[in-house]
Amino acid sequence: MTLREIADAVDGTVRPDVADVVVSGPAYVDTRAALADGLFVAVAGERVDGHDYADGAHAVLGSRETSAPTVVVADPVVALGRLARHVVDRIPDVTVLALTGSQGKTGTKDYLAQLLAATGPTVATAGNHNNELGVPLTVLAADAQTRYLVVEMGARGVGHIAYLCEIAPPEVAAVVNVGTAHIGEFGSRDAIAMAKGEIVEALPVGGTAVLNAGDELVAAMASRTDARILTFGRGGDVSARHVEVDDLDRPSFELGHAGSWHSVALRHTGSHQVENALAAAAMAVAVGLPIDQVATGLSAAAASSPKRMELHERADGLLVINDSYNANPASTTSAIEALSVIGRRSGRRTVAVLGEMRELGDSAHGGHAEVGSAAAALGIDVVVVVGEPAAGIADGLRSADPPWHGEAIVTAGRDEALAWVRKNVASRDVVLVKASNGVALWVIAEELLARDRADHVEGGADTP
Repeated sequence: MTLREIADAVDGTVRPDVADVVVSGPAYVDTRAALADGLFVAVAGERVDGHDYADGAHAVLGSRETSAPTVVVADPVVALGRLARHVVDRIPDVTVLALTGSQGKTGTKDYLAQLLAATGPTVATAGNHNNELGVPLTVLAADAQTRYLVVEMGARGVGHIAYLCEIAPPEVAAVVNVGTAHIGEFGSRDAIAMAKGEIVEALPVGGTAVLNAGDELVAAMASRTDARILTFGRGGDVSARHVEVDDLDRPSFELGHAGSWHSVALRHTGSHQVENALAAAAMAVAVGLPIDQVATGLSAAAASSPKRMELHERADGLLVINDSYNANPASTTSAIEALSVIGRRSGRRTVAVLGEMRELGDSAHGGHAEVGSAAAALGIDVVVVVGEPAAGIADGLRSADPPWHGEAIVTAGRDEALAWVRKNVASRDVVLVKASNGVALWVIAEELLARDRADHVEGGADTP
């Protein structure tokens, strides 16, 4: 598009001398990751004003003129959304598939993107691009040949997902689950469900709502749409049976739909991956993929999002589970369950390095205590509690009934935890590193792996 066309689409203005500049690359918001021939969206934040970094940009979408050719608008973020909607409406054969959930949405998105990519050109959400900036950036990575657009959507309040669906109107929309992530902002699971359900309200009559049959708050969303309903999970239209896990807690099962059953062996650690795989399978079925092809694709799917249940093995035998991208009570408990299975099956000592789970509001202490109780019940040998905000984990360990006989290491912060890990972790241990992203516990996982990278296991598949 020329800058004149962009200005017309977003109700902006552009100087006549640069109006014919053509943008043929994607949009971006960080000049450190500039994209050739792309559109830099200059956002004025609390600490940094993007307009000050426009030098050298091919083209800019901003609220004032810059040193680069600029389309000037009242609000660049709103204009970015309008531009994305304009573009997605121009792509002739694209199908938009949107998904949300309190946990597991990224895993589901990764499975789905790989299933669809085997069928046609697919663009999917990268990283954490699931908000009012990330969704339009995802859309603007698509082009005229894109067949499937997979969009992960997050919400921090009522109305957020409805707005995102105006930017990328879905034909298939899934709600993976309703948990307690961001409960500090919503106040209750019912309020979270109200916000998440906006995604199915956005569906056309000819669309498909993919709902978790095993989550009562999700299943109830069927009444909020006139679209076709396709369920997954226990008792759902797409389901799993004969679930087993190997010594690295990688699940295998039979995937079923409409009476047809096919074997799946996932390459990712954690029994919770089954739910993610079923959600992705149902979304794929909704756009016409045969269930046998879906099963084959799930078995071949590789890890594609970093710091999410990444399993690495050092040459000396130490296993590290790096799940440090984000955390809430449900996802942390699932990770601890995987740690327990691996430890029990391999005879290894289990070490859980656990930091703060953010955005829990008034339930923060209770949520951390819940995780501590889970670690005790699962018999984790050592729990390293990182920082005062995570102290509730230690309280949960101490109050466990029956009493827990493991070792609790309560540290002041990441540096102290790292020092303990350096000194005390042994080659026959399996170590889980888990916290909200802002805590940056990935540093501990990286420290452990930096010592020896000769052997590497990721998602259960040997790689060089």
